[in-house]
Formats: sequence, C-alpha cells, structure tokens
Amino acid sequence: MSKGLAHIMKQAQMMQQKMAKLQEEAAAKTVEASAGGGAVTVVVTGKHQIVSLAIKKEAVDPEDVEMLQDLVKAAVNEAMAKVQTEMSEQMSKVTGGINIPGLF
Repeated sequence: MSKGLAHIMKQAQMMQQKMAKLQEEAAAKTVEASAGGGAVTVVVTGKHQIVSLAIKKEAVDPEDVEMLQDLVKAAVNEAMAKVQTEMSEQMSKVTGGINIPGLF
C-alpha cells in the first residue's frame, strides 16, 4: 500500500472515530423549544427523543383542542430543527465541511 493511500486510510479512520464520539455525545445533549409564548415547552435529545413536554394550564382549552395540538407540533418541530442544525454544525467541523449523506 502506498504511503499516500495509507495516510488517507488513517485520516478516514480518525474521522470515523470522531463521528462516533459526536454521535455518542449527541445522546447526552438536549435542546429546548417552546411555542405560544411558552405555553408549550419541549426538551429533545440530540438523538431526536423527547425527554420532557410541559403544557401550561392556560394552554388547555377543551373548546380549542386544535390550538393545543398546533402548539405541541410547533414546539416539537422547532426543537427537532434545532437538534438537526446543531448536529450538522458539529459534524461539519469533524468532516471539514464535506457533506456526507446520512450522517445527520
């Protein structure tokens, strides 16, 4: 194996290790998002798992369930978008800006 190819293989292995560590750290990181002026707040991990969902009493109106549903969806979607953005930024640092499909 040529020295150039061996060097590339070593760099790829190092990048793979860094990406694995980043994915592991993602499970421990959380982001928070809210909707309706804080009426609904959600906390999501870097692995896109909801760890908490808080709904203020004022947001619960039996006559307008659709509004509460919209607030929950908005808060969850915002949190998921924040996670995606943060993970993409972190992965870009590891890959040197190279976009590798399927990572985050």
